[in-house]
Formats: sequence, structure tokens, C-alpha cells
Amino acid sequence: MFTFTRRLLLSSMAVLALTACSPEKPKFNSIDITGADYAKGFTLTDHNGQRRSLSDFKGKVVVLFFGYTQCPDVCPTSMSELAEVKRLLGSDGDKLQGVFVTVDPARDTTELLKAYMTNFDPTFVAFVPTTDELADVAKHFKIYYKKQEGKTPTSYTMDHSAGSYVFDTQGHVRLYSRYGSGAQVLAQDIQTLLKTTP
Repeated sequence: MFTFTRRLLLSSMAVLALTACSPEKPKFNSIDITGADYAKGFTLTDHNGQRRSLSDFKGKVVVLFFGYTQCPDVCPTSMSELAEVKRLLGSDGDKLQGVFVTVDPARDTTELLKAYMTNFDPTFVAFVPTTDELADVAKHFKIYYKKQEGKTPTSYTMDHSAGSYVFDTQGHVRLYSRYGSGAQVLAQDIQTLLKTTP
């Protein structure tokens, strides 16, 4: 009996010691998807016509949004908020990389996307996938997009997922930020990532 009680006490102490040595898991406002087996990255053509990968931005926190330039509300709101996040980060603002992937490659040319990014922040980068690349990236990032026909062949709209993926400075996907969370909330999460990522 004594031996069993002693063993139980010793094993409990060992567990407590291990718990005390483990770093506390950071708390985020956004959905923590650390360790997800999707949203691993891509290689696409950017708005300057260069083939680039998400891994090119290692060393920065990347916020990735899927949208299109003729989007009436969700996209400009999200990109404006991201520009505000950069401002709120102050001296850490240069550690944020905004990335936009169009879900409307038929209309969103590299020139149009370059002008669109400049409206929000000239350091933000947009990518233009081919139709096949878009289907592949959407599958790997679990995002939804669908063309909704308009009154004319070119006046269609695009339904699409409205959240953003957040990658840490090591290039690992960490968070999914819901649309409408607000710049302050996302800025806090990015500050937490910058403090807790080696």
C-alpha cells in the first residue's frame, strides 16, 4: 500500500514538474490552427509578373486573403483593415506582409492588381493564379469561390471565403482570422506571434 501511494505521489510530482517546464501556449483571438495539414503554401505569379512562393516572406508574419478587385465590400474592407493593422503595429509594421490572391484571374490582370495593392499599402503583394492553379490552391487552403453570373458577361460577381490565414515568421500557418474581427484584434494576435515565434 505504501509503495503504491509513494509511486502515485512520485508520478504526480513528475507530471507537475513537466507541466511547470512546458512553455505556456499563446492565447489568440483568431482561430488557432497551429499544426494544420493544409494551407502549406504555394508558388504563383505576383503582380510584378514574377513567380514567387509564400516561403519568400519568411521572417515576416504573413496575412493571406483571397478576393478580387471588383468585390464591392468584403475585399476592400479586409485590405483596409490589414493596412490599419500595419499602422497599429508601429515599429513592428515592417514585419507584416499582406498577401492577396485573386479568385478572379479572368479580370484581375497584374497591372490592375498592382494598382489595387498600392491603394492599401505598396508593400502588399497580389498573386494571379491560372484557372488550374486557383482550383489547386483553393483545394489546399480549403477556400470557397464561385462565379455568380451578372446582366452582362463581364458584370459577374464572385462568391468567396472571407477570412484570412495568418502565418508566423517561420512560414507555418497558425491562425484563421474571421472576416469582421477588426484591425485591433488581428494586430494583437500578430504581436503575440512576434513575441512567441523563435
